[in-house]
Amino acid sequence: MKKVDIQPLLDNAVLSSFHKKILFWTAFIIVFDGYDLVIYGSVLPVLMKEWDLSPVTAGSLASYALFGMMLGAFFFGSFGNRIGSKKAIILCILIFSVFTFLCGFTNSVEMFGAFRFLAGLGIGGVMPNAVSLMAEYAPKKIRNTLITTMFSGIAIGGILSVLVGMFLIEGFGWQAVFFFGIIPVLLLPFMIRDIPESMHFLSKKGLQERMKSILSKIAPNQSFETDSVLEIHTAETEKANLTELFKNNRLLSTLMFWVAFFCCLLVIYGINSWLPKLIMAKPEYQDNLSLSLTFLLVFNIGAVVGAILGGRLGDKYDIKKVVIGFFVLAALSIALLGYTSSALLYILMFIAGATTSGNQIVLNTLVAQYYPHTLRATGFGWALGIGRLGAIIGPSLVGFLVALQLPFEQNFFAFAVAAAIAAVAIFFVNYKKD
Repeated sequence: MKKVDIQPLLDNAVLSSFHKKILFWTAFIIVFDGYDLVIYGSVLPVLMKEWDLSPVTAGSLASYALFGMMLGAFFFGSFGNRIGSKKAIILCILIFSVFTFLCGFTNSVEMFGAFRFLAGLGIGGVMPNAVSLMAEYAPKKIRNTLITTMFSGIAIGGILSVLVGMFLIEGFGWQAVFFFGIIPVLLLPFMIRDIPESMHFLSKKGLQERMKSILSKIAPNQSFETDSVLEIHTAETEKANLTELFKNNRLLSTLMFWVAFFCCLLVIYGINSWLPKLIMAKPEYQDNLSLSLTFLLVFNIGAVVGAILGGRLGDKYDIKKVVIGFFVLAALSIALLGYTSSALLYILMFIAGATTSGNQIVLNTLVAQYYPHTLRATGFGWALGIGRLGAIIGPSLVGFLVALQLPFEQNFFAFAVAAAIAAVAIFFVNYKKD
């Protein structure tokens, strides 16, 4: 019996249609994570008027889905190691897509909040497993680029949410934005066909024929002897327990990742949930929903550019330094948002999107590569779960600030401080470029 380590084959593979299918479907899934990120901000002005919501209540309502996302990231991040990343992804898609769709049928704050919470469980759980799968199969030389390209789906989903809101809310009501969320379920048969199961999971279960079938697509010229046993040497080196995240000199880095995720997601969800409402508070934009959504659109377009640019820079230079630099730019651009003219406001909004939402995507890539495979979904899931606490606080914090009726520019100061703290946290991460 001859044992063959297939990790070098995965690392050194040439980009093929197999990789492109994984990239397409994982990015498509992440698009709807991003769609849900912005969906509430798109309908918030309408809901506040229709349901007579106070700013504090509206901020709290935004947090229901985020609390679900936090729990989903904690649970499904580890659960995927037990049932396989592919099965976990499919299950999470069913959960978040169905309950997002059902939100469109609600007529009360309580039911809307409950469905948003349940949808959040699936949304929070799908990302750790999607990034783990993409990181596992991506060729090493372009891993940063592929992962950040996949994660750019978050920003694309944000853009999609704004566009859907702009075109559907006025003619069909806010409910149509949530009905749109059923699309992933309709495409599940194609995902099941094209998305492979994790090689590490198949190796652990001894499913040799399925491993060889997948490898024939990755390295069609590679042949194995009939008595060969395929394995991945790193598959059993570490357990997927929470405590493992703090061993082997990972304690400080893990905690710093949590701080950075917390601060960054506080900024992203706070801005995406409230930006249209905040912009409409300015006298020159008062009650202009379409124009205020345009600023949200610019913010998310910046996120796409920031994610792709950050990924390319991360492949060429040190990804840790890229993340820190982006957070510093985020702090500066956000601090200046309230002091600029309309033309410059668009530019700063673009930069803020690139260096917060876009940088979160680059940060995701850094985390995915920091942990060994067996800890990847757990490490990323817990970082994302802790980050969701910031996401929960973000909309509620802005709701509180709006209720205080502070000057427009002061509403953004808290976000600038959070971005600066995130930069400091990543500085202390013990990561070295290969």
